[in-house]
Amino acid sequence: MSTAVADAAPAEGTASLAWLLVALPLLGAAVLLLAGRRSNRWGHWLGVLASAGSFVVALLVALQMFAAEPADRVMDLHLFRWLPAGDLTVDAGLRVDPLSMTFVLLVTFVGTLIHIYSVAYMSHDRDRRRFFAYLNLFVAAMLLLVLADSYALLFVGWEGVGLASFLLIGFWDHRRDYAVAAKKAFVMNRVGDIGLLVAMMVMFSTFGSVSFDGVLTEVSAASEGVLTAIGLLLLLGACGKSAQFPLQAWLGDAMAGPTPVSALIHAATMVTAGVYLVVRSGPIFEGAPTALLVVAIVGAITLLFGAIVGSAKDDMKKVLAASTMSQIGYMMLGAGLGPVGYAFAIFHLVTHGFFKAGMFLGAGSVMHAMNDQVDMRRFGNLAKYMKITWLTFAAGWLAIIGIPPFSGFWSKDSIIETAFAAEGWQAWVFGTVALLGAGITAFYMSRLFFMVFHGSARWTTKAEGAEQHPHESPALMTIPMVILAIGSVGLGFVLQLGDGFVHWLEPVTGHAEHHDPVLPIWLIMTATIVLAVAGAALAYRMYVAEKVPVVAPRGSVLTRAARRDLYQDDVNEAVAMRPGQYLARTLVYADSAVVDGAVTGIARGTSGSGQMLRRLQTGYVRSYAALMLVGAVVALVVVLASRA
Repeated sequence: MSTAVADAAPAEGTASLAWLLVALPLLGAAVLLLAGRRSNRWGHWLGVLASAGSFVVALLVALQMFAAEPADRVMDLHLFRWLPAGDLTVDAGLRVDPLSMTFVLLVTFVGTLIHIYSVAYMSHDRDRRRFFAYLNLFVAAMLLLVLADSYALLFVGWEGVGLASFLLIGFWDHRRDYAVAAKKAFVMNRVGDIGLLVAMMVMFSTFGSVSFDGVLTEVSAASEGVLTAIGLLLLLGACGKSAQFPLQAWLGDAMAGPTPVSALIHAATMVTAGVYLVVRSGPIFEGAPTALLVVAIVGAITLLFGAIVGSAKDDMKKVLAASTMSQIGYMMLGAGLGPVGYAFAIFHLVTHGFFKAGMFLGAGSVMHAMNDQVDMRRFGNLAKYMKITWLTFAAGWLAIIGIPPFSGFWSKDSIIETAFAAEGWQAWVFGTVALLGAGITAFYMSRLFFMVFHGSARWTTKAEGAEQHPHESPALMTIPMVILAIGSVGLGFVLQLGDGFVHWLEPVTGHAEHHDPVLPIWLIMTATIVLAVAGAALAYRMYVAEKVPVVAPRGSVLTRAARRDLYQDDVNEAVAMRPGQYLARTLVYADSAVVDGAVTGIARGTSGSGQMLRRLQTGYVRSYAALMLVGAVVALVVVLASRA
């Protein structure tokens, strides 16, 4: 079954203004970067206005789409002829359909709230105007990525997101570790980008096109082997951008950027781009069952990997980063289950965008109150002093651990049920992994919540160099947190009513019949809730009922490994970095010793020969006469010898 079930019609009405979605934040970024310091007083509000303007346009387009029949909800907006190159012709255009508009609404709404939050959070930063320019650039690039009607234009947005994330993660690049973190994210994403580039080359070689219509509607003309190659290459790109195994090591270090960056990039936008790519390329993966299985395996590994790492970290933001990695793993697992899982993967993506962004902003609020500290072992009892932050963070916490009726319960439970409905052995393996991940998630997220907001106060003292006086954040920070908390509480329930969200995506994902899981649904749901409660109860016993040590104990072998990200950096350095360094040094030596050596050797030989011949030029007539006599004698000897 192909997921591209509805033909695209020319965009009309409000949908014809979809180009403004990208143009507004892009214009905002250009003005803020070109205006320079003259815009310092008002630049941040221009950034907010540009993002909010995109959201308004998105809302109008979505309303038009809601009013249309499902078959008429897929529209194309042609912009201009872009790449006429021999047999390859690429037009720049936008694909306006339920899938792209879901992302657009999420990015612009959550992005605008983060912009508003940043006005207060970055108020004392002298480069605040430049920060908002980068935020606008990021939003524009992400919107181009999800609205593009071809893989080529998608790649432009893909690279734009990579550039903007590099600029935002390394925004405080006067600190070397922050600059290194930005470089690490940039380099690891380039590894994934190679996969996407090569995939487009194979597409052109096979289909003669890189447009969605030219590729996704013609998959039946390609062999399963070719589709498998394309699918695996696309997955490589998705792993880099969405921090999936084995290209996930950059995500934790990316927490070096300002906290609003973490909320924007690592909750609702950039890290979800890989999930979008897989779901958008659904027909390719459906024609390549092996590639689809690998997607599910990667998602399953990553969701456990992130959960284990998150259980051992003491840095509040790195716990949230590991959580993001794990939750994207759930989405990848859902997407790897085929058409029946596509909608649930996007469903969890939407709810995750709300509760994870809310928790990142809550973490920023805690840092604002605690002199930018992130060590959870030096927090505790903050609920007493930060009521709004505590309540909004609690909404996100209950959503992510899957307590009904909070949003995360509906979306995550749908993926777990779908995993148990997979074919053969996959049902038991993927279902068990998803269920186990839910229990670990409840433990480490409860650990974070209790260590920060409950238990005894473990704040640093004046004698330790930073006496703490926790206080609530200003309204510009708390209002976005409250709005995101409302979404964390009720959005999931609203979207699942009557399978409304699944039906909304059907023009893109197609209609898939649900198979019965290998276990009764009531049993799966009960087990999920029981594991969530058990994980939270264990965290309460360890981090509230018992005293939390200020200095982290040595811990078990697994704990020490998780603190070091299960040695992923060590593996990457051993497998990729050091061999690359040795190869580079060998090539440099070969270039200097062999290539340059040969050239300089010839030059030295020529110079030496010249020096030897120059010595024969003495300037004395008697020497020249002697040489002529010797030459004549030699010539005479040769002639006589030849006659004999």
